[in-house]
Order: sequence, then structure tokens, then C-alpha cells
Amino acid sequence: MNGEDGTAPGPQFERLLEVMDRLRSPGGCPWDAAQTHESLLRYLVEEAYEVVEAVETLEPSRRRRDELVEELGDVLLQVVFHARIGQEHTGEERFDVSDVIDAVTAKLIRRHPHVFPGDDDAAREPAGAATAMSSVAEATSPTNGAAASSSPAGTDDASSDAAPAAGESPDGATSDTADSLESAPDTAELAARWDAVKRNEKPHRTRIFDGIPPALPALAYGEKAFSKARRHGVSAVTPVQEEPTAGQREAEERELGDRLLALVETGSARGLDAERALRGAVRRFVRENDGPVTG
Repeated sequence: MNGEDGTAPGPQFERLLEVMDRLRSPGGCPWDAAQTHESLLRYLVEEAYEVVEAVETLEPSRRRRDELVEELGDVLLQVVFHARIGQEHTGEERFDVSDVIDAVTAKLIRRHPHVFPGDDDAAREPAGAATAMSSVAEATSPTNGAAASSSPAGTDDASSDAAPAAGESPDGATSDTADSLESAPDTAELAARWDAVKRNEKPHRTRIFDGIPPALPALAYGEKAFSKARRHGVSAVTPVQEEPTAGQREAEERELGDRLLALVETGSARGLDAERALRGAVRRFVRENDGPVTG
């Protein structure tokens, strides 16, 4: 129920689904259209930690209420984003937000037989939500013109904070999507527009590394710090490079994983805490390179 007037959030939820559908459809946002379940994972983790930060660092107040509304909205966005991608799958892989809602509703009923005695049928029946998702299913192609693409380098996140960043046109894009990508503003222009929006939304973030959830795992903390550093022109970081192809990415990520694991193994043999070591290194980097946001 809506906390302000007691109305059900159906229309607002339908509107969210419509917005996501437009972003993913030909003529929408090229960056959103290129995302995959895999490329969004880091953002799902990050948004969960931002909810933790809002709860743990703020006393009950209107400010915490506003922060929770925003951060829980970002978590909801991740659910809707993944469901929209699932809608574009074919065959047994396909699902949409109605399936997600049905599954969690049935699970709650199954796990609370003392509250819902004899409600086995209710646990199996569709919840009947998200008609906007199903109504657009036939209107879009199975792949929606968006092939698998990892998160563009230099992007802060895929939440409401996300800024479109460097990335090639997805392989296998439809002609409509390809045309929209060619006519879209370039990376620098998109990033500048997004930064201006974020400055208006969050005027209290006046320094380069403001807004990074301090509770993030060390590796995610480091990636987020480097992303912000590149966005703000910090010279101590490697500039954004051309993204590898799908085949190259798999090989390079395997090699990177092996190197990271070897470092962890070496530290573990000497009784060192790899998580704490990396977190300390990231904090030193942030401290040494922080400064006021310009422009």
C-alpha cells in the first residue's frame, strides 16, 4: 500500500515497467539495451550495500526515509531490469516479472502454512501482476536487438546513478537499434549530461569519491573508486581502453581471475587478510586522489 494515501502501487509499477520497456526497445537507450544478466551483477550487489548503508548510518528520520525510498527503488530497478531481459529469452529460458512475482508469492505461502492453511491452490495461481510486461512481449523481437554486452568501462553503475559509457554497438543489433546507436550522443556528451543531472539530484556530493558505499566488498570498492576517478579525470588511473570481444573477454577474465587467486593464495599462506589488504589500498588511493568535483 502507498504510505501517503493508502492506494495500491499498481499504476506506479506499471509505469516503471513501461519505462524499462522503452529503454530496452529499439529507439530507446543503447546502453540499457546492451546489458545482460551478467553485466548487471555488480550493480545488484552495490545497490544492496547502499540499502545497508542507509539503514545503518542514519537515525530514523525523514532523511533516512528518503534515502531508503531511493535505494530500495534502485534494488527494485535491478529486479525489473533482469525480468525485462528474461522476457527477451526464448524457449525454456524465457520469464518475465509476473513469473518473478508468482514465484515469490507461492514461496511465501508454502513457507507459512500456519498463516495460509489449505492455500495450496493460491500458492500455484498466477499473481496477475505486470500486464505491461506481457503486453509488450509480442511487440518486441526475442533479443530486442541487444546482444550480450558487459557493463561499459567507466560506468558508475546500472542503477539510477548509472551513466552511459564507452562501448561498441552490440553485435547482432537490429537495423532500428543500430540506427539509434549511430545517432545517439557520443560517450563524452552522455557522461556530461548525466553528471549534470546527478549534481542537481545530489548537491551534497561535492568531492570525487562521494557516494561510494563504504561497506562494499574490497574488490567492488576498488572498481567503483577507479570508475569515479576516470569519470573525473584523475591522472593516477589507466584511461578507458577498447573493450575486448566476447571471446577475448572470456580468456582475459580467466587470466585475471587466476592472477587474483594466486595473490590471495600467497597472502593466505603468510596469514594475511586479502580483503583487508585490498580495502586498505583502495582507501589510500581514495585519500591520495580525492578532491572537489569540478565543472
